[in-house]
Amino acid sequence: MLGAFEGDVSVEGHTDSIPIATARFPSNWELSSARAIAVLRYLAELGIDIERLRAVGYAETRPLESNDSAEGRAMNRRVELLLKQELGAR
Repeated sequence: MLGAFEGDVSVEGHTDSIPIATARFPSNWELSSARAIAVLRYLAELGIDIERLRAVGYAETRPLESNDSAEGRAMNRRVELLLKQELGAR
């Protein structure tokens, strides 16, 4: 399906609000970016033109649910794909 799509693809990584501080991921910014990049690389391996792909990390800044529960935090740890198609001239 995505291979037939001709527009640009933005791969957006997100985290919950619990801070992370490891050698690999000093903060949620690095973690969310790494999530997005991992999916971007996978799409490139599937043959999606890399010139159409963009990776963005949002850390905990765009939650879907409250971070007050385990279920909400799980929903906030995600990667989203935004498909961007330019509309033709009318």
